[in-house]
Amino acid sequence: MPSEVLDRWYAPVLEKKIRSPFVHILFGARQSGKSTLLRSLLPAGATIVDLADPAERARHAARPAELIALCRALPRTRAPQVVFVDEAQAVPSIFDAVQSLYDSDKSRWRFVLCGSSARKLRRTEANLLPGRSFLHRLLPLMLCEQPVERSQVPEPPAVVDMPWPEGKPDKPFPSWRLEDRLAYGSLPGVVTARQGDRADILRAYAALHLEEEIRRETLIRNWGDFLQFLRFAALSSGSMLNYASISQETGISQPTVKNYFQLLEDMFVGFRIPAFTRSPRKGIIATPRFYLFDLGVRNAAAGIPPSTAIVRANPGPLFEQWIGIELWKRLQYLGDGTLSYLRTKSGSEVDFIIERNQELIPVEAKWTENPALRDARGVLTFLEEQPERARRGYVVCRCPRPLQLHEKVLALPWQLL
Repeated sequence: MPSEVLDRWYAPVLEKKIRSPFVHILFGARQSGKSTLLRSLLPAGATIVDLADPAERARHAARPAELIALCRALPRTRAPQVVFVDEAQAVPSIFDAVQSLYDSDKSRWRFVLCGSSARKLRRTEANLLPGRSFLHRLLPLMLCEQPVERSQVPEPPAVVDMPWPEGKPDKPFPSWRLEDRLAYGSLPGVVTARQGDRADILRAYAALHLEEEIRRETLIRNWGDFLQFLRFAALSSGSMLNYASISQETGISQPTVKNYFQLLEDMFVGFRIPAFTRSPRKGIIATPRFYLFDLGVRNAAAGIPPSTAIVRANPGPLFEQWIGIELWKRLQYLGDGTLSYLRTKSGSEVDFIIERNQELIPVEAKWTENPALRDARGVLTFLEEQPERARRGYVVCRCPRPLQLHEKVLALPWQLL
């Protein structure tokens, strides 16, 4: 089933937004479905400039005014002429050309740009059209885009609810078991691929797509060092950032390790979850955690053949990462909340803390089918510490139905997250 016919949560949101008379820039990692989504939303006759094509990229890089000449040659129409530039970051001067055209006539053209890296744009101080542009972000699939069968009995509200903007999807992505989600991640092309091809696609992503993107966007002098770093970063995904440890393990200097982590964030394949430090407890650790954006890519980049067998060998850490990535994606789309974690030097912790609408919601991830009150120790302590803002907490696990572990703590099946 081709991925372009399947529904994305952000599609109706983006479709409405790109009608507004601004320049629209959509960022996201490679293979997250940016081009597929945008092309499905473009009107017939839209002008497409594909800078992923080496010949087109070279032409626009050599002639910065190429886009201006192309757009001015388009006929004047009652509705704005839509111009879509794919992989716009490959030629940063494109942004100056877009600004010149936009400033000269805001109603003649409607520009939509997308890109998979902000590295070159930041390094060249590219013009991101302040005051003229809306920035958007597309992420791998969320649980609601690849839903599981739900019971007909009344269910509690989700931890971070993501109702579809315009009703339920007509064509959702194929549903998977939890073990498949932890093994293969949630990139659209992987989810729609045959099971026997998924591991190969992910290995290619880690070894080819990621390498091509990094080589094109950066000036890494020692490629072997970076690949070694990437493996350690993938293996430690979900853990606290420890530049010194990775530097010692790889022999790469700490400043270079820091630069490499920033590179992964610039390419939208990694993100940080900060520590929650507003706790009365002593010995709070303030170091952020770093996550790769997709578990399938994480497994492949770590040199672990993606399969359900690797999940069964040690499911707990992968399940916790999946919960964190899912919550982070939802908050990114909603744009009105933050995600953090809490840990003390004595080992006390809360896996995730959602801060939204002036409320704090502690969440524990447990790989168990039979949750008990002891699984909620960290959540209960946090609720006691923050009585004004934290009124409920969750233990997300594999229980078949919601269970009330405490008057303020609900054990929630992962399907209802």
